[in-house]
Amino acid sequence: MVNQQTAIYRILDANLDRAREGLRIIEEWCRFGLNDKETAATCKEMRQELASWHTNELRTARDTPNDPGTDLTHPQEVERESLQDLLQANLCRIQEALRVLEEYAKLYEVEFAGAMKQMRYRVYTLESKLLGQSRFKLLDQCSLYLVTSPVDNFFAVVESALKGGLKLVQYRHKDQDDLIKLKEAYKLRQLCNNYGALFIVNDRIDLAMAVNADGVHLGQTDCPVGLARQILGFSKIIGKSTTNPQEMAKAISDGADYIGVGPVYETPTKAGKKASGLEYVRYAQNNSTIPWFAIGGVDSNNIRDVIKSGAKKVAVVRAIMEAENPTEATKNLLKNF
Repeated sequence: MVNQQTAIYRILDANLDRAREGLRIIEEWCRFGLNDKETAATCKEMRQELASWHTNELRTARDTPNDPGTDLTHPQEVERESLQDLLQANLCRIQEALRVLEEYAKLYEVEFAGAMKQMRYRVYTLESKLLGQSRFKLLDQCSLYLVTSPVDNFFAVVESALKGGLKLVQYRHKDQDDLIKLKEAYKLRQLCNNYGALFIVNDRIDLAMAVNADGVHLGQTDCPVGLARQILGFSKIIGKSTTNPQEMAKAISDGADYIGVGPVYETPTKAGKKASGLEYVRYAQNNSTIPWFAIGGVDSNNIRDVIKSGAKKVAVVRAIMEAENPTEATKNLLKNF
Protein backbone atom coordinates (compact mmCIF):
# COMPACT_ATOMS: atom_id res chain seq x y z
CA MET A 1 0.00 0.00 0.00
CA VAL A 2 1.27 3.46 -0.92
CA ASN A 3 1.67 5.73 2.11
CA GLN A 4 -0.73 8.66 2.41
CA GLN A 5 1.79 11.43 1.74
CA THR A 6 3.11 9.78 -1.40
CA ALA A 7 -0.45 9.22 -2.67
CA ILE A 8 -1.28 12.90 -2.18
CA TYR A 9 1.91 13.92 -3.99
CA ARG A 10 0.99 11.63 -6.90
CA ILE A 11 -2.52 13.08 -7.08
CA LEU A 12 -1.15 16.63 -7.16
CA ASP A 13 1.48 15.72 -9.76
CA ALA A 14 -1.05 14.00 -12.06
CA ASN A 15 -3.57 16.83 -11.89
CA LEU A 16 -0.98 19.55 -12.43
CA ASP A 17 -0.01 17.69 -15.61
CA ARG A 18 -3.67 17.29 -16.59
CA ALA A 19 -4.48 20.97 -16.10
CA ARG A 20 -1.37 22.14 -17.96
CA GLU A 21 -2.05 19.82 -20.89
CA GLY A 22 -5.64 20.98 -21.17
CA LEU A 23 -4.60 24.63 -21.06
CA ARG A 24 -2.05 24.02 -23.83
CA ILE A 25 -4.76 22.57 -26.07
CA ILE A 26 -6.97 25.64 -25.48
CA GLU A 27 -4.01 27.97 -25.95
CA GLU A 28 -3.16 26.48 -29.35
CA TRP A 29 -6.67 27.16 -30.65
CA CYS A 30 -6.64 30.71 -29.32
CA ARG A 31 -3.26 31.28 -30.97
CA PHE A 32 -3.66 29.55 -34.34
CA GLY A 33 -7.43 29.26 -34.74
CA LEU A 34 -8.60 32.61 -33.41
CA ASN A 35 -5.41 34.68 -33.72
CA ASP A 36 -6.34 35.89 -30.23
CA LYS A 37 -3.06 36.97 -28.69
CA GLU A 38 -4.60 38.16 -25.43
CA THR A 39 -6.46 34.93 -24.63
CA ALA A 40 -3.50 32.78 -25.71
CA ALA A 41 -1.33 34.81 -23.33
CA THR A 42 -3.86 34.22 -20.53
CA CYS A 43 -3.62 30.45 -21.07
CA LYS A 44 0.17 30.60 -21.13
CA GLU A 45 0.24 32.63 -17.92
CA MET A 46 -1.91 30.05 -16.15
CA ARG A 47 0.29 27.22 -17.45
CA GLN A 48 3.36 28.96 -16.06
CA GLU A 49 1.65 29.53 -12.71
CA LEU A 50 0.85 25.81 -12.53
CA ALA A 51 4.45 24.99 -13.41
CA SER A 52 5.64 27.10 -10.47
CA TRP A 53 3.72 24.80 -8.12
CA HIS A 54 4.96 21.65 -9.86
CA THR A 55 7.94 21.00 -7.60
CA ASN A 56 10.51 18.24 -7.85
CA GLU A 57 9.05 16.86 -4.62
CA LEU A 58 5.77 16.20 -6.45
CA ARG A 59 7.39 15.03 -9.68
CA THR A 60 9.57 12.42 -8.00
CA ALA A 61 6.49 10.80 -6.44
CA ARG A 62 5.28 9.84 -9.92
CA ASP A 63 5.03 6.09 -10.58
CA THR A 64 3.63 5.66 -14.09
CA PRO A 65 4.39 1.91 -14.49
CA ASN A 66 2.25 1.11 -11.44
CA ASP A 67 -0.54 3.57 -12.15
CA PRO A 68 -3.78 1.58 -12.74
CA GLY A 69 -5.37 4.58 -14.46
CA THR A 70 -3.14 4.61 -17.54
CA ASP A 71 -5.24 1.90 -19.23
CA LEU A 72 -8.61 3.49 -18.43
CA THR A 73 -10.47 5.18 -21.28
CA HIS A 74 -14.01 6.00 -22.43
CA PRO A 75 -15.59 5.88 -25.92
CA GLN A 76 -16.24 9.64 -25.79
CA GLU A 77 -12.48 10.21 -25.48
CA VAL A 78 -11.68 8.30 -28.67
CA GLU A 79 -13.05 10.94 -31.04
CA ARG A 80 -14.52 14.44 -30.98
CA GLU A 81 -17.61 15.31 -33.00
CA SER A 82 -16.69 18.96 -33.47
CA LEU A 83 -14.23 21.67 -32.49
CA GLN A 84 -16.80 22.85 -29.96
CA ASP A 85 -16.76 19.41 -28.33
CA LEU A 86 -12.96 19.37 -28.27
CA LEU A 87 -12.79 22.75 -26.54
CA GLN A 88 -15.60 21.87 -24.11
CA ALA A 89 -13.98 18.56 -23.16
CA ASN A 90 -10.62 20.17 -22.42
CA LEU A 91 -12.10 23.09 -20.50
CA CYS A 92 -13.96 20.55 -18.35
CA ARG A 93 -10.74 18.60 -17.94
CA ILE A 94 -8.94 21.70 -16.67
CA GLN A 95 -11.75 22.60 -14.28
CA GLU A 96 -11.91 19.08 -12.84
CA ALA A 97 -8.14 18.96 -12.38
CA LEU A 98 -8.12 22.35 -10.64
CA ARG A 99 -10.87 21.22 -8.28
CA VAL A 100 -8.86 18.12 -7.36
CA LEU A 101 -5.76 20.28 -6.85
CA GLU A 102 -7.69 22.73 -4.68
CA GLU A 103 -8.96 19.99 -2.37
CA TYR A 104 -5.81 17.87 -2.03
CA ALA A 105 -3.55 20.91 -1.75
CA LYS A 106 -5.37 21.71 1.50
CA LEU A 107 -3.44 18.72 2.89
CA TYR A 108 -0.19 19.95 1.34
CA GLU A 109 0.00 23.76 1.24
CA VAL A 110 -2.94 26.08 1.89
CA GLU A 111 -1.58 28.85 -0.35
CA PHE A 112 -1.44 26.34 -3.23
CA ALA A 113 -5.09 25.40 -2.60
CA GLY A 114 -6.18 29.06 -2.67
CA ALA A 115 -4.32 29.68 -5.93
CA MET A 116 -6.06 26.73 -7.57
CA LYS A 117 -9.46 28.00 -6.46
CA GLN A 118 -8.83 31.40 -8.01
CA MET A 119 -7.52 29.83 -11.22
CA ARG A 120 -10.66 27.70 -11.49
CA TYR A 121 -12.77 30.86 -11.58
CA ARG A 122 -10.49 32.28 -14.29
CA VAL A 123 -11.06 29.13 -16.36
CA TYR A 124 -14.84 29.54 -15.98
CA THR A 125 -14.45 33.03 -17.44
CA LEU A 126 -12.28 31.61 -20.24
CA GLU A 127 -14.96 29.01 -21.00
CA SER A 128 -17.68 31.66 -21.21
CA LYS A 129 -15.56 33.74 -23.57
CA LEU A 130 -14.52 30.93 -25.91
CA LEU A 131 -17.69 28.85 -26.13
CA GLY A 132 -20.23 31.60 -25.56
CA GLN A 133 -18.61 33.91 -28.09
CA SER A 134 -19.27 31.71 -31.11
CA ARG A 135 -22.72 30.68 -29.90
CA PHE A 136 -23.97 34.21 -29.31
CA LYS A 137 -22.47 35.46 -32.55
CA LEU A 138 -24.36 32.79 -34.49
CA LEU A 139 -27.54 33.52 -32.51
CA ASP A 140 -27.33 37.16 -33.58
CA GLN A 141 -26.96 36.09 -37.21
CA CYS A 142 -29.92 33.67 -37.20
CA SER A 143 -33.12 35.01 -38.73
CA LEU A 144 -35.01 31.69 -38.84
CA TYR A 145 -35.60 29.40 -35.88
CA LEU A 146 -37.17 25.95 -36.20
CA VAL A 147 -39.08 24.54 -33.23
CA THR A 148 -39.65 20.84 -33.88
CA SER A 149 -42.87 18.87 -33.57
CA PRO A 150 -43.42 15.10 -33.86
CA VAL A 151 -43.86 14.12 -37.52
CA ASP A 152 -43.12 11.11 -39.69
CA ASN A 153 -39.50 11.00 -40.89
CA PHE A 154 -38.66 13.41 -38.08
CA PHE A 155 -34.87 13.44 -38.51
CA ALA A 156 -35.10 13.57 -42.31
CA VAL A 157 -37.31 16.66 -42.07
CA VAL A 158 -34.90 18.46 -39.75
CA GLU A 159 -31.87 17.53 -41.85
CA SER A 160 -33.68 18.67 -44.97
CA ALA A 161 -34.25 22.07 -43.33
CA LEU A 162 -30.58 22.24 -42.31
CA LYS A 163 -29.66 21.60 -45.95
CA GLY A 164 -31.83 24.60 -46.82
CA GLY A 165 -29.72 26.90 -44.66
CA LEU A 166 -31.36 26.63 -41.23
CA LYS A 167 -28.94 27.47 -38.40
CA LEU A 168 -31.07 27.26 -35.26
CA VAL A 169 -33.12 24.27 -34.05
CA GLN A 170 -35.11 23.76 -30.86
CA TYR A 171 -36.05 20.25 -29.82
CA ARG A 172 -39.61 20.26 -28.48
CA HIS A 173 -41.44 17.01 -27.79
CA LYS A 174 -43.77 17.33 -24.82
CA ASP A 175 -45.45 13.93 -24.81
CA GLN A 176 -42.61 11.45 -24.98
CA ASP A 177 -40.69 9.19 -22.59
CA ASP A 178 -37.42 10.59 -21.29
CA LEU A 179 -35.28 7.80 -22.75
CA ILE A 180 -36.65 8.47 -26.22
CA LYS A 181 -36.25 12.21 -25.71
CA LEU A 182 -32.63 11.64 -24.77
CA LYS A 183 -31.94 9.59 -27.90
CA GLU A 184 -33.74 12.06 -30.15
CA ALA A 185 -32.03 15.07 -28.59
CA TYR A 186 -28.61 13.46 -28.93
CA LYS A 187 -29.19 12.61 -32.59
CA LEU A 188 -30.48 16.13 -33.31
CA ARG A 189 -27.45 17.66 -31.66
CA GLN A 190 -25.21 15.56 -33.88
CA LEU A 191 -27.16 16.71 -36.95
CA CYS A 192 -26.89 20.35 -35.92
CA ASN A 193 -23.15 19.96 -35.32
CA ASN A 194 -22.75 18.50 -38.80
CA TYR A 195 -24.37 21.58 -40.35
CA GLY A 196 -22.87 24.21 -38.04
CA ALA A 197 -26.25 25.00 -36.48
CA LEU A 198 -27.19 25.85 -32.90
CA PHE A 199 -29.18 23.27 -30.95
CA ILE A 200 -31.56 24.30 -28.15
CA VAL A 201 -33.65 22.05 -25.91
CA ASN A 202 -37.15 23.09 -24.85
CA ASP A 203 -37.83 23.26 -21.09
CA ARG A 204 -35.45 20.52 -19.95
CA ILE A 205 -32.18 21.79 -18.49
CA ASP A 206 -31.13 18.25 -17.54
CA LEU A 207 -31.64 17.03 -21.09
CA ALA A 208 -29.74 20.03 -22.50
CA MET A 209 -26.83 19.23 -20.20
CA ALA A 210 -26.92 15.51 -20.98
CA VAL A 211 -26.48 16.05 -24.73
CA ASN A 212 -24.30 19.17 -24.42
CA ALA A 213 -26.84 21.37 -26.22
CA ASP A 214 -26.03 24.99 -26.99
CA GLY A 215 -28.75 26.09 -24.62
CA VAL A 216 -32.29 25.80 -23.35
CA HIS A 217 -35.60 27.54 -24.03
CA LEU A 218 -37.86 28.18 -21.04
CA GLY A 219 -41.57 28.84 -20.82
CA GLN A 220 -43.25 31.11 -18.28
CA THR A 221 -43.89 28.20 -15.88
CA ASP A 222 -40.45 26.58 -16.29
CA CYS A 223 -37.29 27.00 -14.24
CA PRO A 224 -36.39 30.69 -13.61
CA VAL A 225 -33.74 32.16 -15.90
CA GLY A 226 -31.43 32.94 -12.97
CA LEU A 227 -31.42 29.35 -11.73
CA ALA A 228 -30.91 28.03 -15.26
CA ARG A 229 -27.91 30.37 -15.60
CA GLN A 230 -26.51 29.12 -12.33
CA ILE A 231 -26.76 25.54 -13.58
CA LEU A 232 -25.69 26.03 -17.21
CA GLY A 233 -23.18 28.87 -16.85
CA PHE A 234 -22.67 31.91 -19.03
CA SER A 235 -21.47 30.09 -22.15
CA LYS A 236 -24.88 28.53 -22.84
CA ILE A 237 -27.85 30.26 -24.47
CA ILE A 238 -31.00 30.74 -22.42
CA GLY A 239 -34.21 31.76 -24.19
CA LYS A 240 -37.57 32.70 -22.67
CA SER A 241 -41.11 32.73 -24.04
CA THR A 242 -43.01 35.99 -23.54
CA THR A 243 -46.56 36.99 -24.42
CA ASN A 244 -46.75 40.61 -23.21
CA PRO A 245 -44.59 43.63 -22.31
CA GLN A 246 -44.44 42.70 -18.63
CA GLU A 247 -43.09 39.22 -19.35
CA MET A 248 -40.62 40.72 -21.82
CA ALA A 249 -39.29 43.18 -19.26
CA LYS A 250 -38.85 40.45 -16.65
CA ALA A 251 -37.11 38.07 -19.07
CA ILE A 252 -34.65 40.81 -20.02
CA SER A 253 -33.97 41.85 -16.42
CA ASP A 254 -33.52 38.19 -15.42
CA GLY A 255 -30.75 37.82 -18.00
CA ALA A 256 -32.31 35.86 -20.87
CA ASP A 257 -30.17 35.83 -24.02
CA TYR A 258 -33.17 36.00 -26.36
CA ILE A 259 -36.95 35.94 -26.11
CA GLY A 260 -39.84 34.52 -28.07
CA VAL A 261 -42.50 37.13 -28.88
CA GLY A 262 -45.98 35.71 -29.41
CA PRO A 263 -48.02 33.84 -30.26
CA VAL A 264 -48.43 36.30 -33.11
CA TYR A 265 -51.30 34.25 -34.53
CA GLU A 266 -53.39 31.52 -32.97
CA THR A 267 -51.73 28.17 -33.39
CA PRO A 268 -52.46 24.54 -32.43
CA THR A 269 -48.98 24.41 -30.90
CA LYS A 270 -50.33 26.70 -28.17
CA ALA A 271 -53.93 25.50 -28.14
CA GLY A 272 -56.32 27.82 -26.33
CA LYS A 273 -53.73 30.59 -26.04
CA LYS A 274 -54.95 33.98 -27.23
CA ALA A 275 -52.78 35.52 -29.96
CA SER A 276 -50.67 38.51 -28.96
CA GLY A 277 -50.96 39.86 -32.48
CA LEU A 278 -48.74 42.15 -34.51
CA GLU A 279 -49.11 44.89 -31.90
CA TYR A 280 -46.80 42.96 -29.57
CA VAL A 281 -44.34 42.47 -32.45
CA ARG A 282 -44.26 46.23 -32.94
CA TYR A 283 -43.77 46.70 -29.20
CA ALA A 284 -40.81 44.29 -29.25
CA GLN A 285 -39.24 46.17 -32.14
CA ASN A 286 -39.30 49.39 -30.10
CA ASN A 287 -38.48 48.02 -26.67
CA SER A 288 -36.51 44.76 -26.67
CA THR A 289 -32.81 45.20 -25.90
CA ILE A 290 -31.95 41.56 -26.69
CA PRO A 291 -32.52 39.35 -29.76
CA TRP A 292 -36.13 38.26 -30.20
CA PHE A 293 -38.07 35.92 -32.45
CA ALA A 294 -41.68 36.44 -33.51
CA ILE A 295 -43.39 33.09 -33.04
CA GLY A 296 -46.84 31.55 -33.29
CA GLY A 297 -48.54 30.63 -36.54
CA VAL A 298 -45.90 32.31 -38.70
CA ASP A 299 -45.70 30.80 -42.20
CA SER A 300 -44.99 31.69 -45.82
CA ASN A 301 -48.38 33.38 -46.15
CA ASN A 302 -47.99 35.89 -43.34
CA ILE A 303 -44.24 36.22 -42.75
CA ARG A 304 -44.09 39.47 -44.76
CA ASP A 305 -46.69 41.06 -42.46
CA VAL A 306 -44.67 39.99 -39.42
CA ILE A 307 -41.45 41.41 -40.87
CA LYS A 308 -43.17 44.66 -41.86
CA SER A 309 -44.27 44.99 -38.24
CA GLY A 310 -40.63 45.01 -37.16
CA ALA A 311 -39.53 41.41 -36.80
CA LYS A 312 -36.03 40.61 -38.03
CA LYS A 313 -36.15 37.05 -36.70
CA VAL A 314 -38.99 34.52 -36.73
CA ALA A 315 -39.57 31.07 -35.30
CA VAL A 316 -41.70 28.51 -37.10
CA VAL A 317 -43.03 25.02 -36.47
CA ARG A 318 -45.52 23.71 -39.05
CA ALA A 319 -44.17 25.90 -41.86
CA ILE A 320 -41.17 23.55 -42.00
CA MET A 321 -42.10 20.42 -40.05
CA GLU A 322 -45.23 19.84 -42.17
CA ALA A 323 -43.84 21.16 -45.45
CA GLU A 324 -43.87 18.89 -48.50
CA ASN A 325 -40.28 19.92 -49.22
CA PRO A 326 -38.60 21.23 -46.01
CA THR A 327 -35.44 22.29 -47.86
CA GLU A 328 -37.34 24.53 -50.28
CA ALA A 329 -39.65 25.75 -47.52
CA THR A 330 -36.61 26.81 -45.49
CA LYS A 331 -34.99 28.56 -48.45
CA ASN A 332 -38.21 30.41 -49.26
CA LEU A 333 -38.65 31.58 -45.68
CA LEU A 334 -35.05 32.78 -45.55
CA LYS A 335 -35.53 34.80 -48.75
CA ASN A 336 -37.79 37.14 -46.83
CA PHE A 337 -34.90 38.54 -44.77
